[in-house]
Amino acid sequence: MAISLRLSRGGAKKRPYYRIVAADSRAPRDGKYLEQIGIYNPLLAKDDENRVKLIEDRIRYWLSVGAQPSDRVLRFLDAAGIMERTARNNPNKAKPGEKATERAEEKAEKAVAAKEAEEEAKKAAEEAAKAAAEAPAEEPAAEEPAAEAAPEAPAEEAAAEAPAAEAPAAEAGEEKTEG
Repeated sequence: MAISLRLSRGGAKKRPYYRIVAADSRAPRDGKYLEQIGIYNPLLAKDDENRVKLIEDRIRYWLSVGAQPSDRVLRFLDAAGIMERTARNNPNKAKPGEKATERAEEKAEKAVAAKEAEEEAKKAAEEAAKAAAEAPAEEPAAEEPAAEAAPEAPAEEAAAEAPAAEAPAAEAGEEKTEG
């Protein structure tokens, strides 16, 4: 029969209270146990002396017989100086999952593409600035005809907008006559 030192829950809903017990490892969590060897009240403050109470001589007996403490009970025993707890090392615990890794790779690819596009835009802007600096005499001459054509363009746009503004009103009038 494998014996374990573990917690057995008691107390009301949302008000836990645990017994530290020596029990058969096949028995249910809150079921039959061999002996109560301490108590644990998680509702008390961490520095309160009544939070964890252990019966040391009985715990030492059960450990000598071969009982295996659960992880939480082992923490209590380590704090009391009864048994040494070795730190666990799980290097894979901090690694992100498969989908998170894929998302991170996609994000990195997008960032690289955006950076390349930004660099290309800067190069194009620099080339345009160089071209503008090399041919300053040609551009003012080219701007003058554009300035002459500019006053005509707003008049044409205004004329195009006027019939467009009348069209919805005409449609609304047709709907009224139909209804």
